[in-house]
Amino acid sequence: VQLQASGGGLVQAGGSLKLSCAASGRSFSTYAAGWFRQAPGKEREFVAAISRGGGSKNYADSVEGRFTISRDNAKNTVYLQMNSLKPEDTAVYYCAARQRYDRDNYEYDDWGQGTQVTVSS
Repeated sequence: VQLQASGGGLVQAGGSLKLSCAASGRSFSTYAAGWFRQAPGKEREFVAAISRGGGSKNYADSVEGRFTISRDNAKNTVYLQMNSLKPEDTAVYYCAARQRYDRDNYEYDDWGQGTQVTVSS
C-alpha cells in the first residue's frame, strides 16, 4: 500500500495539529496502521498504532493523553490528532502500515514520506 502523510507545520507550544495519512493501492481496511517520528540526531520512535477496524489503539507513554490516532476506512485515511504540543514533539512524522495489529511489534511493511512538525517554545 502507498502512503502519503500531510498536515505538518509550525505551531506554538500548547497548540494542536492534525496529521493525515492517505493510503492508496489496496483496501486500507485490511491494514493496521501506525505513526512514528524521528527528531534530528535521534532514532525513529513509535508514537501510536491502530488496528484495522479502529477498535484497538496504543500509544507511546510520551504522547498518551495528548495524541489521538483514528482512521476513516471509507476515506482510506489515518489521522493523528496532536494536542498540547511540546517543543520535544518536534520531529518528522511518518505513517506506516502492516497486515496485523500488534501493540508489541514495531516492524511495519509500508512507509509514507514524512511530514515535518515543529513546535516552538
